[in-house]
Amino acid sequence: MGRADAWTMDHAYASGMELMENAGAAVARVVLERFGGSRRALVLCGPGNNGGDGYIAGRILHEAGMAVSLFAFGEPRPGSDAGIARWRCPMAIQSPADFEPSGDDVVIDAVFGAGLTRGLPENVRAVFARMRSSGSRVVAVDLPSGVNGDSGADLGGAPAVDATVTFFRKKPGHALYPGRALCGDLVVADIGVRAEVFGTDAPKVFENGPELWALQLPHARAEWHKYARGHAAVYSGGRHATGASRLAALAAQRAGAGAVTILGAPDALDIHAAHVTSIMLRPCGPDDAYDRLCELKGCRACILGPGFGDLAAARMIATSLLDQATMTGLRLVLDADGITAFAQNHDALFEAAKAAGEPALVLTPHEGEFGRLFPDLAGDASLSKLDKARMAAVRANAVVLYKGPDTVIAAPDGRAAINTNATPALATAGSGDVLAGLIGGLLAQGVPVWQAACAAAWIHGEAGRAAGPLSIAEDLVGGVAPALLAAAAG
Repeated sequence: MGRADAWTMDHAYASGMELMENAGAAVARVVLERFGGSRRALVLCGPGNNGGDGYIAGRILHEAGMAVSLFAFGEPRPGSDAGIARWRCPMAIQSPADFEPSGDDVVIDAVFGAGLTRGLPENVRAVFARMRSSGSRVVAVDLPSGVNGDSGADLGGAPAVDATVTFFRKKPGHALYPGRALCGDLVVADIGVRAEVFGTDAPKVFENGPELWALQLPHARAEWHKYARGHAAVYSGGRHATGASRLAALAAQRAGAGAVTILGAPDALDIHAAHVTSIMLRPCGPDDAYDRLCELKGCRACILGPGFGDLAAARMIATSLLDQATMTGLRLVLDADGITAFAQNHDALFEAAKAAGEPALVLTPHEGEFGRLFPDLAGDASLSKLDKARMAAVRANAVVLYKGPDTVIAAPDGRAAINTNATPALATAGSGDVLAGLIGGLLAQGVPVWQAACAAAWIHGEAGRAAGPLSIAEDLVGGVAPALLAAAAG
């Protein structure tokens, strides 16, 4: 944002003061629209540009007829835009010690912005404690003070607010937890910063949505047959653990794969045969599992791990597939037991994935599984979830879908998307198996690896939203087709 502001000013699209005036006006507009009936607006101003936005918001609210009190945490630098904003404020500046909010007030938190990297000072914490206990409404400028804009981490004492007004673009801290939960309703305001600031240095971090991948989705053609639409394979667990692979297979089918085959031991296939109709079954054992996979006509994607159980066989299948990926064109989705299989030997997986050249592997770890494959990254408190996923993707030469309420999908080339449409409905047994199947189904149709993982995460979230709060994994499968069609159409 510093570079964006500077570029905008250097190219004479707006001065620094104009940008600050626009930012303060955007904050005031949100306060008036949402909390205009409040008894008072209490504005907490820090010494930097965030505080300058607060002074301007307070002045505009005062001019609109609202009772406004200003409280300053330090002095702006003389001659700075923030200093000018304070000088233009006609109201008296009070000490934070005099801050006494009530439930009828709205508070504007303009103390610190997105660049904060340290914990909140004690006097700020004390004011926030009074604010929380009062029950007043709170609007934050850029981010709630105490939330790191890069990671979403609460650096200590950050308040949960009702609304946050940020500028030009969302920051990672708005999408990653716990920051996302603390921001309340998020408003992104246009203050005059130009998109041309990016030039040829295109952004690599995005909020996940159809604009990233919808154009890569396949469009069915009349002359296609089932294998032309794509063939996905799913390895089954033993006869008492078939459900996970069946969910993955059904999701791959709903994602559009024209053919889906479950590979497994004959006694497990007997169980599958009682549940599936249009999914094909192919017997294999631990010693010939990879060979049977290669015999499948037109197979372009394999899902390994859901309910699989046999960790030694999982290691053999995964490394064999990756070793031959350049020749076969097969893509591997490694989930659940497939990830755990490499907990003590992750270098073998990474070496095989690097030998494939172009990324042929998608890893789908939750937090615990991520720690098994990348223990040093998982244990580094200085890294955000976004940082960890991107570094893991480079190390493994894989697309890493680091699951959670703020799933991050990272590619080895630095691209990353943060998924924001997940709901509590996804916290149900089998949900991850459905997600793995979705990725495999899209890969089978030729969707590029990163885009397939991004699309699957978003479709998974939409399916959960449609299924409702008491859904089960089977309901998620049923919601895949409508979500996919809506994404493709719009």
